[in-house]
Amino acid sequence: QVHLVESGGGLVQAGDSLALSCVASGHTFSSYAMGWFRQAPGKPREFVATITGSDESTYYRDSLKGRFTISRDNDKNTVSLRMSSLKPEDTAVYYCAAAPGDTKVPIVLMSAYLYWGQGTQVTVSS
Repeated sequence: QVHLVESGGGLVQAGDSLALSCVASGHTFSSYAMGWFRQAPGKPREFVATITGSDESTYYRDSLKGRFTISRDNDKNTVSLRMSSLKPEDTAVYYCAAAPGDTKVPIVLMSAYLYWGQGTQVTVSS
């Protein structure tokens, strides 16, 4: 049973930075691609960033490149998302997710992610 727990969300002001963490358990962490997704009120869930298992190749939503950074620590079973220069439109519930397979190609397709955390709220005030 794969279990993912996010933390680090909160209320920040526009221009601030925030770091989210996700701790995983119940599987061989490095054999899974890890991703972050987000869902704003009234909008569908969307891809944010992903990182492959052992290669740690990353891929980002185009509009977030340069502001968001995904990283992982396979020894600590943790994946992080560093967000900077936050904007009100970044307000959403952020979800951590795991996709089986230690691929060398970043996994963007949401349906490939079989395991999801409960989400953490990020609110950016203007």
